[in-house]
Amino acid sequence: MNTPAAAPFRLTQFSHGGGCGCKIAPGILTELLAATPMRSLPKELLVGTESSDDAAVYRLNDTQALVATTDFFTPIVDDPYDFGRIAATNALSDIYAMGAQPIMALAIVGMPLDKLPLEVIRKILAGGESVCAAVGIPIAGGHSIDVLEPIYGLVALGLVHPDQVKRNDRAQEGDMLILGKPLGVGILSAALKKGKLSAAGYAQMIASTTQLNTPGMSLARLPGVHAMTDVTGFGLAGHLLEICRGSRLGANLRFGDVPIIDEARQWAEQGTVTGATDRNWAGYGSEIRLPAGAPDWQRALITDPQTSGGLLVACSADTDAEVLAEFRKHGFDAACRIGQMVAGQGVSVE
Repeated sequence: MNTPAAAPFRLTQFSHGGGCGCKIAPGILTELLAATPMRSLPKELLVGTESSDDAAVYRLNDTQALVATTDFFTPIVDDPYDFGRIAATNALSDIYAMGAQPIMALAIVGMPLDKLPLEVIRKILAGGESVCAAVGIPIAGGHSIDVLEPIYGLVALGLVHPDQVKRNDRAQEGDMLILGKPLGVGILSAALKKGKLSAAGYAQMIASTTQLNTPGMSLARLPGVHAMTDVTGFGLAGHLLEICRGSRLGANLRFGDVPIIDEARQWAEQGTVTGATDRNWAGYGSEIRLPAGAPDWQRALITDPQTSGGLLVACSADTDAEVLAEFRKHGFDAACRIGQMVAGQGVSVE
């Protein structure tokens, strides 16, 4: 693995943003989708655009539903192989967040061919292929274009039992909230682009962004798990708000319990954040209640865009120990309880 200092090629110099921080701002996205007409939908479509969920779900028969998603972005790191791995892991995360097992992927490739050596592009593709090989699925095709900024990602397909689909809008009052990965990936990427990130911080960033959210498949089989999503470009606060809005509930978030990557906390306290943090806050900050006098770095962390972030699970209080045990079994040692679903609206941070 290359450290930031050892990277021979600054892949991030070709992108105006990186990873899931490139998402369209939540406020603008809401306006765009609001103008999209909703036509008659087939009854087999179990999950569509109505709840801002992680993937579409289409019932095939009584025991199988097809889960389909696509995710791609510009480079978040300079190492092309790592970039490919992160992008593929992130795309597959949407499949796991719905409780499904991946079965196949298609590659989405956009590269500035006049600027990037072919060997760099090959390494990006190889990185994505290595993740799919580890999962045991093929990259069975895809599409490529010549563009101004490097873009890579996957169309990912999976299968799940229709009764085990985990939507993001089915949380219940009193549910415990459990987060699978620590926050701070966006802040680490900002530090990397400024040449500040340590080798240890880079290693933490890669370890987090390439850890597959495989617990989603087994969590989907637990009746006490009511809602699930993965935390990506809109940050913890934004994706928790999606659960709240869809479930018509509020949430209490205990900031002191939220897992945070150590070096990311340090950079946040010193003011190193991404531009997407402010865009996120502008899009949904009116629905977040912070404690009086809360420092700016705390707001920056809960709005920090996560690339290939952790699963956020809403489960009954008598199931949370089982959920945490499942995370631990898959190597998610930082997973912990961070709050609870309550009556009301929005997110209150304690």
